[in-house]
Amino acid sequence: MYEVELKIRADHDPVRERLAAKGADPRGTVEQEDVYYQHPTRDFGETDEALRLRRETDDDGSATVVTYKGPLVEAASKTRREYETGVADGETMARALEALGFERFETVRKRRERFAHGDYTIALDAVEGVGDYVEVETEADAVESAREGAVELLVELGLDPDDQVRTSYLGLLLEDDGDTHE
Repeated sequence: MYEVELKIRADHDPVRERLAAKGADPRGTVEQEDVYYQHPTRDFGETDEALRLRRETDDDGSATVVTYKGPLVEAASKTRREYETGVADGETMARALEALGFERFETVRKRRERFAHGDYTIALDAVEGVGDYVEVETEADAVESAREGAVELLVELGLDPDDQVRTSYLGLLLEDDGDTHE
């Protein structure tokens, strides 16, 4: 499976109104803290990979997930293989990664308001130090048709798919810091 994602910098209010008009299903709001790690022997910035621990908190509590993101597989979207699993104890997982030689690299914090529409998840992200973005994503075996559906949904939400940002939030945060390493 591939994670097919399109992301655009956008004001959330008009998008939220269009989502309501389309009958999108609100899925709640969460706070996310993503801690990214550097590999001990290869440069993820050069290989276009990422390893992160995400702590997600909502009104019901918190959960931690470890995610490996492979390199982008096409130029038309942020599509990549992604492997993700929950961990019972995020601090123990962090210590295990560090014992294996991984080093904490950077932390990205955001508030994410989620909606579901058909096979797609729409996220209104307020990213600390980076700004407001809208992500449309789905998991699929057929990348092209999933991307085309995401493009259609962006247009229906009043957004221009040509404004797509392929840089990760980590990359955007590092660009703002003046660091070009992703």
